[in-house]
Amino acid sequence: MKIHEYQGKDILRKFNVATLQGTVCTTVDEVVAAAATYGFPCVVKAQIHAGGRGKGGGVKLARSAADAEAAGRAILGMQLKTHQTGPEGQKVKKVLVERGCAIARELYVGMVIDRVNGRVCVMASTEGGVEIEKIAEEHPEKILKEWVDPVVGLSPYQSRNLAFALGFKGKEVGNAVKFFTGLYDAFVGTDASLAEINPLVVTKDGDVLALDAKFNFDDNALFRHKDIVAMRDADEEDQRELEAKEFDLSYIALDGSIGCMVNGAGLAMATMDIIKQQGGEPANFLDVGGGADEPKVTAAFKIILKDPAVKAVFVNIFGGIAKCDVIANGVVAAARQVGLKIPLVVRLEGTNVDLGKKILSESGLAILAADDMLDGAKKAVAAARG
Repeated sequence: MKIHEYQGKDILRKFNVATLQGTVCTTVDEVVAAAATYGFPCVVKAQIHAGGRGKGGGVKLARSAADAEAAGRAILGMQLKTHQTGPEGQKVKKVLVERGCAIARELYVGMVIDRVNGRVCVMASTEGGVEIEKIAEEHPEKILKEWVDPVVGLSPYQSRNLAFALGFKGKEVGNAVKFFTGLYDAFVGTDASLAEINPLVVTKDGDVLALDAKFNFDDNALFRHKDIVAMRDADEEDQRELEAKEFDLSYIALDGSIGCMVNGAGLAMATMDIIKQQGGEPANFLDVGGGADEPKVTAAFKIILKDPAVKAVFVNIFGGIAKCDVIANGVVAAARQVGLKIPLVVRLEGTNVDLGKKILSESGLAILAADDMLDGAKKAVAAARG
């Protein structure tokens, strides 16, 4: 789950991490009023679940009331396109008006789960305001890392190591240590999967502030964070992914033309890989899970077909807990309900496979049966190409 910048900063303040004062606005009049409250210069920032907002025109500096009004009119309602939104962009419905500050330096700090080491990895860099992926690719030596012992937590010496390596001096060091400690506490305390401050700024007075805030959370832990669940902005999420969650389906929309319905995350990944190996592009990741029943399969099939880019569907099922006949009944029911007009390739194997194949063959639908996964991928790619 993702949240907006202003929500991330609300969380940071609860953990004593320094941020700038700001007000969320949905109208131009509110932008003008907020700007007058904070004085000039101030900043008007688009609130969408994507980075690169400044490059896309979603962040503007206002030096006067007229500037603030112009910024509000330009940003609110715009279809903001960044490297993370895709070509369709994201409509801006909220902006954050924030007090300005005298910036001396811009840095980067982020925290993620290092699954190889089983620890939180704190990453920092002097290259603030730049995508961390670009830094990693062009200047990997500029990324500093500290791995945190989950029993001890982020130690003061680790925070000082980062502070000194980033060039903090004097009272900046103490402020940086406090900042890193608070950010780690926020990361762990909210069961975050990502916390990223880019940029982290040092002011001319030596203050250390979060000028931006990006948080992602582990969906599996949201049951114990009702306050974070309340921050969910459905307008920022793919409606198909929201619908999938209602049926307990693991669905992620992608950019390809071959819809995939698979049981098991590993098989789903392998299915996407083999489609790409055969020259095709998967339109989604969709795992119906081991306990799939007919309503669940029907819902999954309908979600796939809501993507206008899908030119063919590949159903790849290895029946264990999820029986092949149940999957087959769900596929047939969904295909009939939606009036399927694109090619459907089905590969079934495992529990009740013969019954499943019989259901498909007697359905009267134009289903392309696959002998195995490779055969299914080849037929799906060929069908998507017409």
